[in-house]
Amino acid sequence: MNNQTKPIHVFSEIGELETVLLKRPGKEIENLTPDIMERLLFDDIPHLPVIQKEHDKFADALRDNGVEVLYLEKLSAEALDASGTKESFVETMLEESDIPSKNVFNALKEYLLSMDTLEMVEKIMAGVRKNEIEVESNHLADVSDRDQYPFYMDPMPNLYFTRDPGASMGNGMTINNMTFEARKRETLFLETIMRHHPRFENGECEIWRDRHVPTNMEGGDELILNDKVLAIGISQRTEAKAVEDLALELFKKGSSFEKVLAIKIPNIRAMMHLDTVFTMIDHDKFTIHPGILELDGSIDTYILEKSDQEGQVKITHETDLEKVLKDALGVESIELIQCGGGDAIAAPREQWNDGSNTLAIAPGVVVTYDRNYVSNELLREKGIKVIEVESSELSRGRGGPRCMSMPLVRKDIK
Repeated sequence: MNNQTKPIHVFSEIGELETVLLKRPGKEIENLTPDIMERLLFDDIPHLPVIQKEHDKFADALRDNGVEVLYLEKLSAEALDASGTKESFVETMLEESDIPSKNVFNALKEYLLSMDTLEMVEKIMAGVRKNEIEVESNHLADVSDRDQYPFYMDPMPNLYFTRDPGASMGNGMTINNMTFEARKRETLFLETIMRHHPRFENGECEIWRDRHVPTNMEGGDELILNDKVLAIGISQRTEAKAVEDLALELFKKGSSFEKVLAIKIPNIRAMMHLDTVFTMIDHDKFTIHPGILELDGSIDTYILEKSDQEGQVKITHETDLEKVLKDALGVESIELIQCGGGDAIAAPREQWNDGSNTLAIAPGVVVTYDRNYVSNELLREKGIKVIEVESSELSRGRGGPRCMSMPLVRKDIK
């Protein structure tokens, strides 16, 4: 097993969590309006003071269990200050923010660079409204649009779901090309941290995929079952080709991973990522939403392994997920614990509020939303320790505790 002193060390879903990356919800949440929330991938508008209190309690629950909590916004600012790349970062962010006017581009650049670094990072995350800056221009497009769409730079309200822009994997990370335009800029923060923050820039972190690859993948679909096996969802937001490309990269670079289970889930909003319907919570226990299973209990699973043919993988198709998991994990039996107990009403209701999106912080110890009481009680009956966090506003973003956290270091499981 690799050296656990490395800044990224994640070889399982359930190893004791030591370090995690979060993003505290900020003013980007208050920049949501009914007219733009669908385009920014929200179904509702959270109440900022309450969502911040709930997120703080989530972070405190992790700290109370010995977890070091790092914040995306702070690490981004530290990386920019340490590397002196603040100006180039702003230019790249503006280039990716769909700003066709040179006058607006220059005004925004001057405005952002006038701030201290953390303030600037938080402003970029929150979005820049048109009434915040004056743009002197004789171009009709600049003056005629001034009272229409309110933003020069869109807010990034999905940032508190730190799981998706990247995924810690072994001693490295995937920095993902995200599917929807609303989230693509998020990965620039992660790239900046990995390239320039003193904690990560020493070359010990392998970048398995960068944000410039053409295929789409998101961290909610990437599960590290153990040091040999990954499970990756083929979903609304992760392409089959991206899964194969990652497998080839891992095999080529000699990672410890020998097998990738590509699990196909419905391409719908309610099941956007694999971890919204399926998570590992103990050596032999998983949560699962019954909606991803066919009537006969099957689910299309493709096992990708190294091939003798260069540039190819060996692919085996299976439909018995339990058998695939038992074989991959080397256990005699596994238990798939159904969200809401499989009840026709409780299961879809609690699935909508991420009843299957559990964050394991140790084998058999999980953090969940308190509102999913049917699923939580069932987990306790199965011997799982459940740590509940308040979730009236956090859940409005359609993501649970696993979605809100990117583990950076986990202890190896025995």
